[in-house]
Amino acid sequence: QVQLVESGGGLVQTGGSLRLSCAASGRSFTAYDLGWFRQAPGKEREFVAGITWNGDAYYANSEKRRFTISRDNAKNTVYLQMNSLKPEDTAVYYCARKYRSVYVDWGQGTQVTVSS
Repeated sequence: QVQLVESGGGLVQTGGSLRLSCAASGRSFTAYDLGWFRQAPGKEREFVAGITWNGDAYYANSEKRRFTISRDNAKNTVYLQMNSLKPEDTAVYYCARKYRSVYVDWGQGTQVTVSS
């Protein structure tokens, strides 16, 4: 099992930026893929971005131009840089570890609120 702790959320105005961090502990960080998800009030959790163990990034189509996922293996941390934020980006953001095509370990989430 891997423990994941997100940070970096907060309140930001429309058009602003935030960088979320997710620190991992437990199993070897470089051995697994990671992803970012979000859940808005009254909506299902949705995939935002993922990154493979060797650094290849992929995105939900709608976020491809505004969000960037990255990882620092030396710090056991994965990041989500979010630019040009919109009110509809308001959600709790979660990071998760992928194992055999399934996300099995989840953090507690960090709240992102974008004001209009």
